[in-house]
Amino acid sequence: MKSGFVSVVGRANVGKSTLMEKILGEKISIISNKPQTTRDEIKIIYNDENSQIIFLDTPGIQTPRNKLQEHLLEVSEESLKDSDIVTFIVDNSLSIGRLDKMILKLLEKVNRPKVLLINKCDLLDEGEIDQIKKTYIGLNMFDYIIPISALNDENIDKYIEIIKEMLDEGPLYYPSDMITDKNERFIVSEIIREKALQSLNNEIPHGIFVRIDDFKKRENKNLYDIYATIIVERTTHKEIVIGKNGQKIKTIGMKARPEIETFMDSKINLKLWVKVEKDWRKKQKLVTRFGYK
Repeated sequence: MKSGFVSVVGRANVGKSTLMEKILGEKISIISNKPQTTRDEIKIIYNDENSQIIFLDTPGIQTPRNKLQEHLLEVSEESLKDSDIVTFIVDNSLSIGRLDKMILKLLEKVNRPKVLLINKCDLLDEGEIDQIKKTYIGLNMFDYIIPISALNDENIDKYIEIIKEMLDEGPLYYPSDMITDKNERFIVSEIIREKALQSLNNEIPHGIFVRIDDFKKRENKNLYDIYATIIVERTTHKEIVIGKNGQKIKTIGMKARPEIETFMDSKINLKLWVKVEKDWRKKQKLVTRFGYK
C-alpha cells in the first residue's frame, strides 16, 4: 500500500481547487473566479486499490494585509511541514512573478521531494511550455515538472502515477470510503459562500463568512432544515447581499440549494440571513471565533 500526504501550494487563482475536484471526482473545495476563496487546509483523500493519497489543499499564498490573511499564510506554511511531498502549481505565465518568487523562497526551506505543475497548458503552445519548463529546471528544485490542464483533465492521471511512485509504503490513514476530513456543515457553508462570491460584484470580494446556525434532519423525512447567516464587513455590503426587494440573497439561495441537495442526497429547506460584523477580517478575536485558528 502506497500512502502519504501531499501539500498543494500556489498563489491565488492558479487552479488548485479545480485540480482537487478533478482528482476526487467530487466538489469539496470552493471554486470561484475570485482569488483567495479557499480559507482552510482541506484534506482531499484519494483512494484506489493500492494507494491512499491525502492532498492538503491550502489557501492561495499572498502577502497578508489583515489577520485573516496572516492565518491563511500560516496554514499554507504549516502544510508544507506536514507533508511527504510538495506540489507547487503555477499557471501559464511565461515569467516568474513576485508571489511565485515568494513561494519559491518558502519551498527552499522545505526538505521534501517537490513536483511542479504548470497548469492551464491548454492555453500554451509547445514552445511556451518548454520555455516555462526551462526556467524552473534552472532552479534545480523540482524532482518532476508536469504540464497539466486541470480544467480539461490533461495529464492528471500522469501526475497521480508519479505521486504514487514517489510515496513510500504506508498505512491506510483514513477509511477507504472517506473523501475529506471536513464535515457536512463545512461543505454546505462553502457551497453557500461560493454562490455568494459568484453572484456579487467585486465590491465584496472576500469579506464574506457563512455561519451555519442550524442543521437538522426532520424526523422520518429525507429533508434537512439548514439555517445560515452570511456575515459581511459593512452595512453597505449587507444591502448589496440582500439586493433590491431581497432578490440577490434569493438568487444565492436558489443557486446553492440544488448543489447542497446533490451533496447531501436529500431535499433541503435553506434559509439565509445577512449580518454585519464590521471589519471582521482585521480583528483577531473574530477571525478566531469564525474558526480560523
